[in-house]
Amino acid sequence: MNTPLKYDAVVFDLDGTLLDTLQDIADSVNAALAVEGLDPHPADRYRLMVGNGMDVLVERAIEGRLDQAEAIARCQDRARSEYARRYNATTRPYNGIPRLLDELAARGLKMAVLSNKPDEYTGKIIHEYLDGYFDIVRGVRPGHPKKPDPAQALEVLDALGITPDRTVMVGDSGGDMETALRAGMFPAGVLWGFRDADELRSSGARALIKHPMDLLDLI
Repeated sequence: MNTPLKYDAVVFDLDGTLLDTLQDIADSVNAALAVEGLDPHPADRYRLMVGNGMDVLVERAIEGRLDQAEAIARCQDRARSEYARRYNATTRPYNGIPRLLDELAARGLKMAVLSNKPDEYTGKIIHEYLDGYFDIVRGVRPGHPKKPDPAQALEVLDALGITPDRTVMVGDSGGDMETALRAGMFPAGVLWGFRDADELRSSGARALIKHPMDLLDLI
């Protein structure tokens, strides 16, 4: 007899969870900084800057070195343009992610992506790297709040027809864990992404996953 599943759905974050996008993001923002005469940051520093959308990321990268709103907006526009050009230069799924998704699909779980990346890029990148796995792919849309606001997560679950208590939220940041808790999902943090175990624990992670296939132990 098959053991009943504890959960019916998994909602994944994108950057730092499914895909390693850090270098392409860093290169895009650094290129925008260079146009304004600002020194770049090492890619690793962007681990603590990402997660709240491109505009916030650029503001963090500027670090107060531009004080005119027009210059900041120009840098943000440039970063978006650079990312459109190089979003897939080095981005790849993390080792073990395709295998995990294959297994979850074989077990009949519904899957979704919920990202603070713009909706257009979220869909484009998933189509390019992990096409066919997800029932819903959702990024930030105009007029809709970003994570950790739970509104979009709850919209996704409603569309899936799954209740929050039957859903695992998988992500690499404190914002993902907060989103899960506020929406009533089980918060599972991954240790291969951009943030560390301390942030995940302090934000409410109830499980920490070292390798993608370890998620199956929760399901």
